[in-house]
Amino acid sequence: MRIGFLFNHDQIHQVAHSLPIALAMAEVDCSDEIIVATTNARLAAEVRRIAGEAIGQSIEHVELSPSKLTRRVDGVLGRVVPASKLLIYRDNLPFFRSLDVLVVAEKTSLVLKDRYGLHDLAIVHTRHGAGDRAIGFDPASARFDHVLCSGAKVRARLIEEARVPADNISVVGYPKFDLVRDAPTHRFLPTVEKAVFYNPHVSPHLSSWYKHGHAVFDTFVGDPYYGLLFAPHVMLFERPFVVTIDKLTLDRAGDIPMRFLRGDNIKIDLGSRAATDMTYTLSADIYLGDASSQVYEFLLRPRPCIFLNSHRHAWKGDPNFRHWTLGEVIESPDELPDALKRCDDLHERIYSATQQELFAESFDITNTPSSVRAADAIARFAEGRRTRSRHLKLAPAA
Repeated sequence: MRIGFLFNHDQIHQVAHSLPIALAMAEVDCSDEIIVATTNARLAAEVRRIAGEAIGQSIEHVELSPSKLTRRVDGVLGRVVPASKLLIYRDNLPFFRSLDVLVVAEKTSLVLKDRYGLHDLAIVHTRHGAGDRAIGFDPASARFDHVLCSGAKVRARLIEEARVPADNISVVGYPKFDLVRDAPTHRFLPTVEKAVFYNPHVSPHLSSWYKHGHAVFDTFVGDPYYGLLFAPHVMLFERPFVVTIDKLTLDRAGDIPMRFLRGDNIKIDLGSRAATDMTYTLSADIYLGDASSQVYEFLLRPRPCIFLNSHRHAWKGDPNFRHWTLGEVIESPDELPDALKRCDDLHERIYSATQQELFAESFDITNTPSSVRAADAIARFAEGRRTRSRHLKLAPAA
C-alpha cells in the first residue's frame, strides 16, 4: 500500500503531530510505501530537519506545487484566506489518486472526497492538539475513515458530539511528545525571576489579544521580577487579516508598539520554530492564555496557569472551556498583577491536582512511544482495508 502523510499549511505547527508517526512506520520492515508530501518550502524544510536521513531512504518526500492559476488567485486572496491551501488538492489530484491511505492533521483534505470524488482514498485524521474548542468535535470528524486521538477526554467528545463511531477511533497518546522527550529547557529572560508565557489564540471571538494584548504587555514593561515570553498562535500575525470559520469573524492583529520591543524582560516570537516545538511551554514558569490547546502541552510539567476571559464568556461547566479549570480566570489585565502574585499559592493548593487529573484524561501516555502506537493503529487500519478489498475481489458475482 501507498500511505501518504500530507502537510498543507502556511506554518509548520502541524508537522510535529504526525511526522513522528511516518518515521515510526518507516522504521518497521514492511511492504508499505511511506510518502510525505509538503506544499511549500517552509514545510519541506521542517520535514527534512525532523526526518533527517530517513528522507530518501525509508521515506519518499514529494513537494506538491500549485498551478499558475492557483498562484494568481492566491496573490489576490491570500492576504485574507488560504486560497493556495484549498486549491492545492485540485492541482495535484493524480498524486492523491495514487495513494491508498492519506494521513492528515487537519480537515481541509476532506475536499478530496466531497469535491473531487476520491471515495476510495482512506483518510486518517491525526488531529493536532488536545484542546477543548468545539470546532475540534464538529461533524466533519465523522467523515474521516479513521481518527487518532490523544486520550479518553477527546475520544468521549468525538463519540458524543461528532458522532464518530467508536470503532473508527484509536487512542494513541501524543506523538509530538516523542520529539521533546530529551529536550532541554531554556532561560530566555535571565534578568527576571519568573517568565510568563503569554500565548493568545488567533480566533478573534476567543482570543484576548485583540482587546487586551497591549494592556498585557504594559503590565510587564520594566518589571524586574516578571518577564514576558510572547509567542501567540503562529497564525495570529501570519496575514494582515484574521478570518475564522467556526464563528465567522474578521479582525486585524495590528502592530506591536515599539515600547514593547526594548525591554530586557520581554521576548517576542511571532512564529519561529520555537513557537511550535514546545520550547516555551517547557521553559516558562507561568502560562497566560485564553483558548489555545498549547496549555495542555504546558501541563507536561504542571505549573501555574492564568486565563484571560476578555469576552466574558459564561464558561463554567462548558466543556469548550474545560482548560479554564486549570488556573485562575480573570477578565481584565488590571487583575493580572494580583493574579501573578497569588498564582503559585493557588497552584499548590488547588490547581496542581486538577492539572494532573486533566492531563491524564487528555493524554493516554504509556511506556510505548505514542508515535509507535499511532503507527500500529494506522498499520492495522490499512491491513483491514487490504483484507476487505481482497475479499471483495474473491467474492463470486451475484
